[in-house]
Amino acid sequence: MALRQLGAAAAVAATLALATPAHAVTEIQWWHAMTGPNNDVVVKLANDFNASQNDYKIVPSFKGSYADVLNAGIAAFRAGNAPGIMQVFEVGTATMMAAKGAVKPVSELMKEQGESFDPKSYLPAITGYYSTSKGDMLSFPFNSSSMVMWINLDALKKADIAEPPKTWPEVFADARKLHTTNPTCGFSSSWITWGLIEQFSAWHNVPIGSKGNGLDGFDTVLAFNTPLQTKLLEGLVDLQKDKSYDYSGRTNTGEGRFTSGECPMYMTSSAFYPNVKANAKFTYTAVPMPYFPDVNGAPQNSIIGGASLWVMGGKTPEEYKGIAKFFTFLSDTDRQVYLHEVSGYLPITKAAYDKTKTSGFYDKNPILEVPLKELTNRPPTENSRGLRFGGMVQMRDVWSEEIEAALAGKKSAKEALDAAVSRGNAMLRQFERTAAK
Repeated sequence: MALRQLGAAAAVAATLALATPAHAVTEIQWWHAMTGPNNDVVVKLANDFNASQNDYKIVPSFKGSYADVLNAGIAAFRAGNAPGIMQVFEVGTATMMAAKGAVKPVSELMKEQGESFDPKSYLPAITGYYSTSKGDMLSFPFNSSSMVMWINLDALKKADIAEPPKTWPEVFADARKLHTTNPTCGFSSSWITWGLIEQFSAWHNVPIGSKGNGLDGFDTVLAFNTPLQTKLLEGLVDLQKDKSYDYSGRTNTGEGRFTSGECPMYMTSSAFYPNVKANAKFTYTAVPMPYFPDVNGAPQNSIIGGASLWVMGGKTPEEYKGIAKFFTFLSDTDRQVYLHEVSGYLPITKAAYDKTKTSGFYDKNPILEVPLKELTNRPPTENSRGLRFGGMVQMRDVWSEEIEAALAGKKSAKEALDAAVSRGNAMLRQFERTAAK
């Protein structure tokens, strides 16, 4: 009896030993804002990395919109339970930099962990946005996009428009023609401040603010209330009167107006591609953002949208080691090619772009090269490297309020932009006082 019990106990012990891992796996929390098909991409990346080794486990968690993730992450850091990796949209860069002790620069992380990491291997229009003035990368580029003009080719044909517009005067004229066959909307756009202020200024090589649009220091002064930016807003205000242009909100909630066929010209992110591909029941394309032909040197180059991955402070050495290995995993050329082709986001490395181009992929999918051609149209200048303004999330709302007032006929375009600049400068001064504490 005793021998049988001893044998049974030994069998149980052996079974437990086999079921227990030889070492503990280090879990790394990754908070993100990806929805729909791109959430599936995030999950696949985590699963693929987890399957590639036995030491670390990336655990992705959806935390809401970009702004939600940023706010939740900062609050979690203060409470001592921040994730290891946090996805932050590009305009949150200054806020993350000012959160003292909350982040660990990616260049510092990769050097400490002995992982191969050369910022020059990434597309300069992307790395510049997320780097210090000395070229040290602060965060890891992840899902980058730019702004393009989506075109319903069937609607253009119906309105006897031979080809998509290249300039803003052509957009204005085509919007009126399209409005005759699309009574509720000829042209619309999403991300109103990103398109009409941020991208527009970079595309025309004019400043949004001083100090290299804030990349060279916090004490910047806004400067987007010039005759050029005013001319654009005046044109849209005029079109809004009969809905040849029809405002679709501050974010991308109105994008369905394009895929439904309601708005045949629609300016928004290149990351809209998977939704257009899945839902548009008409012939479509995407073309570069329009420009004013009388502006010397235009078009210049576009700037990125999307987000990067920030490494949070206060983590264990094992977590940092795992995060560094994950970033090396993400940088793999074939993986970047795959991500670009399935998500519509841009390849972040030169090698991935070159490999995609050499493969002939763009011959069959020219839409996906449009934002890359915009970003690499010319070498970035002080006006087109990007922007880094403190409190940008809140400031975009203020700029939107003023643009909305102009579109509603409550203010002139010049009054609205003057107010946007004045209110924005006050917010920048407040951010500087807070960041200095």
